[in-house]
Amino acid sequence: MEKHAAVVASLSAAVKHYGALTALDGLDLMLHRGELLALLGPNGAGKSTAISLLLGLVRADAGRVELFGRNPQEIDARRRIGVMLQSASLPPTLRVSELLRLTMSYYPAPRALEETAQLAGITDLLSRRYAALSGGQQRRVQFALALCGRPELLFLDEPTVGMDIDARQKLWVAIRRLVAEGCAVVLTTHYLEEAEALAQRVVVLAKGRVLSEGSVDALRSRVAMTRIRCISDLDAAALSQWQHVAYAEHDGAHLHVHTDAPEKVLRRMLDADPALSELEVRRAGLAEAFTELTRDNEAEKEAA
Repeated sequence: MEKHAAVVASLSAAVKHYGALTALDGLDLMLHRGELLALLGPNGAGKSTAISLLLGLVRADAGRVELFGRNPQEIDARRRIGVMLQSASLPPTLRVSELLRLTMSYYPAPRALEETAQLAGITDLLSRRYAALSGGQQRRVQFALALCGRPELLFLDEPTVGMDIDARQKLWVAIRRLVAEGCAVVLTTHYLEEAEALAQRVVVLAKGRVLSEGSVDALRSRVAMTRIRCISDLDAAALSQWQHVAYAEHDGAHLHVHTDAPEKVLRRMLDADPALSELEVRRAGLAEAFTELTRDNEAEKEAA
């Protein structure tokens, strides 16, 4: 992403209440052209509310919300976005090609049907009725509907739920192509490996505020843990008591150890078990960083 890429949408000190519940508490968020932003957080963090404000589905109680420099309620701004939500109610008797043509008719300059189908990987589904598709196939069709209008900003809410590994990988390729074309993408997902593979920037929300923001590498660097995986007869419970070991457990034949001093722990493990084999050492991933950040936030709240 260019350092000064254009801002396509923003929340500035956005506040949203639902009765006594504060869903957003002065949230600042910017989305840039050609950027994939992963919006993460535990349930109730404010992710859905933030997206609903940007989509113009709800109004902020305070603060400013802009979509392409306009009020998100304006139809001209909303025509420049695409949306794939967690669930969608679509006419079940229509064929996929009919759904695409209907959706394309709402946009001034949509992609061609064939281009949309190829990009979303649904060319073989065009003649089939939507209701006859599997859950994973329906998700691919929903993705096609989200991108057929040639959006400048695409919202993807848990896009790969129900997809098999092959379909998920193909969707990742399509998302990367859209970003390369200059489309901004907002991704929410519980598959943290998906965010790790795709995101250029990650924003972690908690209680309606930004808990952490930065690149995947920047967030991972905040967690000093390293993962060790091997085959060993060492006792996991005893290992958990070692200095510099956060925890250890057996998963089938493999022993998993998390440590903040891998060299010291590995040297001691090899001394204790010379037969140790199939050794793998990996730095903490986004999943560990996310867990650590949210755990620290909860601990701070309890101490307050």
